[in-house]
Amino acid sequence: MTRGYIIPIGGAEEKLSDAVILDRFVQVCGGRRARIAVIPTASRLRQTGGRYERIFRKLGVERAVVLPFEERSDCDRRDWLAELERADGVFMTGGNQVRLSTTIGGSAVAQLIRERNRDGGLHVAGTSAGASIMAEHMIANGEEGATPQAGMVTLAPGLGLTPDIIVDQHFRQRNRLGRLLAAIAYNPRPIGIGLDEDTAAVLSPDNRIEVVGSGALTVIDPSDMDFSSMDSTRPGEPVSLINIRLHVLVEGGTYDIDSRRARPGAGCTRE
Repeated sequence: MTRGYIIPIGGAEEKLSDAVILDRFVQVCGGRRARIAVIPTASRLRQTGGRYERIFRKLGVERAVVLPFEERSDCDRRDWLAELERADGVFMTGGNQVRLSTTIGGSAVAQLIRERNRDGGLHVAGTSAGASIMAEHMIANGEEGATPQAGMVTLAPGLGLTPDIIVDQHFRQRNRLGRLLAAIAYNPRPIGIGLDEDTAAVLSPDNRIEVVGSGALTVIDPSDMDFSSMDSTRPGEPVSLINIRLHVLVEGGTYDIDSRRARPGAGCTRE
């Protein structure tokens, strides 16, 4: 079986003049034949879902529909589940990832998205909060700062589309290097993905990430980590991490999760 695409976005993606990230998602889903379901659950603004519905229609999809799961009981609506069954892609908006996880986590909606993505029939994108929830482990909240500290970040179960990454968003704009490092220190199995605004990590079925957008993707690879003091550090104190590998990639850059190899985009190569 071949998994579908997973596309976390760092938030504040361009939506009007040059919507390269959203257009890339549309092309992955089938272009003009694409059927997109928008899940605005993370946002408390009622206009959020409709705004993305209009954006996707402007990008030329065959069908765009909003599924406003506001209560857990909504996750059992057969008509909305049928829309998810027919969709080629699901887009989860920004807002509050804890609101998103507590509403759809463990529900028929989450199970259907996970199963259809696993089987390759559904591609999933999300921005900001919608990006955070995608992986097995989700950053629920945390503090700003460049230095990792004990107690700096709170992790919660995510949607579980992949166990290979932990995603943080608004990365450079909100100074979140420390909390992503702290998240990795708690669990050095996955790699850390820090996404700047207007930047996406297009994770293909073969576990290869391509950077799309105007910002940067920070990759934190703990596979060779020799030491972490997280278990003995008091809350609020800095954590020692030794032999952590870090990459910063921009438009066109790639990272292979299986081989742990990073490559620059064509625009970064020397003449």
